[in-house]
Amino acid sequence: MSAEGPKESRSLAMLREVIESGRPLTYLRSSEERRISQLLEEAARSFFAAPVPVWTWSLTEGMRRDGGTRGEPLGPRAALDFVATYEGPAIFHLKDFHQPLRDLPDVRRRLRDLQEYCFDRGKFVVISSPIRYIPEELARNVVYIELNVPDLLELVTFLQREAETVTAAGATVDTSEATLYQLARALQGLTLDESRHAVRRALAARHALDRESVPTLLEEKRLLVNRTGMIEYIADGTSIEHVGGLEILKKWLAERRKLFQLRESISAEIVPKGVLVMGVSGCGKSLSVKAVASAFELPLYRIDMIEIFSGRHGKPEGAFVQACRMLENMAPAVVWFDEIEAGISTQARGGELGRIFGFFLTWMQEKARGLFVGATANRIDLLPAEMIRKGRFDEVFFVDLPLDDERVDIFKVHLRRRGVDPEAFNVERLKRFTRGWTGAEIEQCVVSAFTAARLEDREVNDDDLLNATASVVPLSKTMKEQVDHIRAWAYDRAVRASPREYAR
Repeated sequence: MSAEGPKESRSLAMLREVIESGRPLTYLRSSEERRISQLLEEAARSFFAAPVPVWTWSLTEGMRRDGGTRGEPLGPRAALDFVATYEGPAIFHLKDFHQPLRDLPDVRRRLRDLQEYCFDRGKFVVISSPIRYIPEELARNVVYIELNVPDLLELVTFLQREAETVTAAGATVDTSEATLYQLARALQGLTLDESRHAVRRALAARHALDRESVPTLLEEKRLLVNRTGMIEYIADGTSIEHVGGLEILKKWLAERRKLFQLRESISAEIVPKGVLVMGVSGCGKSLSVKAVASAFELPLYRIDMIEIFSGRHGKPEGAFVQACRMLENMAPAVVWFDEIEAGISTQARGGELGRIFGFFLTWMQEKARGLFVGATANRIDLLPAEMIRKGRFDEVFFVDLPLDDERVDIFKVHLRRRGVDPEAFNVERLKRFTRGWTGAEIEQCVVSAFTAARLEDREVNDDDLLNATASVVPLSKTMKEQVDHIRAWAYDRAVRASPREYAR
């Protein structure tokens, strides 16, 4: 796997470009100072004719070399003077230097001087800060880099370093390449600091780091990702076998899975971008998107549009852009936009909604190859035509009320998930009593049957299922006009997820 992929991480490649281009001033936005130090040390070893020293400055510790514990107690201006008069090539890491840049005019002037003093002398100044502040007079001289979350290769390197540390402490680590890549995939989307906490949690649970540690890492990842409020990590383990019926949709996913796995070696225009699933509420749209993640063997993230528009994360358009950018950093992944018509509708033409809509269209066209979008909608007729045209989504599927055989499959799925052999039941006879039912109503029928059996302290039987059907009034009757409208709209506008249409 690693032999076919890139030889260095995305973050290290960015530093290589800076150094090889000879640009002496770089502003690196990130709160991960430990990670930055490791990247700069690697750059100092690898990107020069001979290894060069790395000097680190902070307001509290002064200027120190190569991780030394004692440094010269220099102020911001004196630190820049030190760089200017230093003989020989080196990398100078200035931590939290945004505040001196904001407050001290002589510091801004001296940093401009360094452009000349460092150019073509192998001296590189890297300012790191979690806050972006670049004065206008320096904007044209400074290379600005946002240090995104680590990619897969950087996470594997991190795990190799961690393996040495935890092994020395007496824990056991499976350092095989396959295991390290599996662990790294579980950590994708986290910073190295967050990954370190996740690894420590896994070690606390079992005093070992191996394939069995993956669920613990995923749980820690769920907690960390979900704290953003805008993005939810979904890890419920839904597989394609948990979806009853929808054979055309399943076949389509199986074919696109192969193309998606070849995304780095094929033309971008045939790499699957996403699928829009519309249909009657309760018929398996959300379940289908969850199954996409399982079929593609990718993590699933859901963007919460209600949270985006809540105002708790700033202006909705800014929050939406931030959430989409975060997801690109977590690629490869499946991104789920649930009930997308609630956030982006035919009314999204002017003002803030219009800007969100415009950004979404561009993002869908140009997003990273490693992101596959799964969107669901109850009322696709509310979505703008620009969104559902070919090129945004690879396909638009309509999930109708399940057919006779599909309802039987759904009954069997829910019985099997509850530890019961469906072959012990006469599910076929339920066809005539469940006509017009949704998959959600079938599940509740099974739950009602199990509840009745539990109350009488016995095993569930055929009569429990049959009796439970009498208490369900299907949505196709209570909301007949709305259901008929959805089905009529989709009749010749979408690809049906089932082999043949539901008989009217």
